[in-house]
Amino acid sequence: MTVETPARFSPLAESQNALVQLPTGIQVRELPCLTQLTLRLEPGGAAAKAVESCLGVTLPGPLRAELAGDVQVLWMGPDEWLLVAPDGRQDDLLARLRSAIGDEFATVTDVSAQRTTLALSGHLVRKVLAQGCAVDLDPRVIPVGSCLTTLLAQAPVTLVVRGDAASGVWLLVRSSFASYLASWLVDACTEYREST
Repeated sequence: MTVETPARFSPLAESQNALVQLPTGIQVRELPCLTQLTLRLEPGGAAAKAVESCLGVTLPGPLRAELAGDVQVLWMGPDEWLLVAPDGRQDDLLARLRSAIGDEFATVTDVSAQRTTLALSGHLVRKVLAQGCAVDLDPRVIPVGSCLTTLLAQAPVTLVVRGDAASGVWLLVRSSFASYLASWLVDACTEYREST
């Protein structure tokens, strides 16, 4: 008996036209189907060292992300990280990490279908996000490489600052909230569309 894995889909397939028509100064595109693995282990322990050696990165500390390389590592909590890589890397990464960890205590779980990612860029990003997020995105407070879990328009997101002055941001959002968040972003840009 053969069991076929259902094809992954974009939670925002129907929102793409609206996102493309945003005003000059902000671009929003979905990065659907990224590989996402939750890693749980003791910081600084043998499993952490094995993972760092396997990935060639240092697991970031609180509110930080390691953005260099093919696998990006986001701090999610005191003993939890989210590993983000291009689509289709789940099986390879799971096998490599589990082999590296061996008998040490740690868990690695594929959560790729849980969220989608919105990539925002442009000089209006901070202004638009400020309409629905209580986090101060001033670069002196939240520099490049910051990673925090917060609410944006009452939707839980993981916000990763990827560009200077928050001109480049990833929003990782649960698939069930993605359409709502895309609609909110379109509405939040209305005043900027009218002024351009």
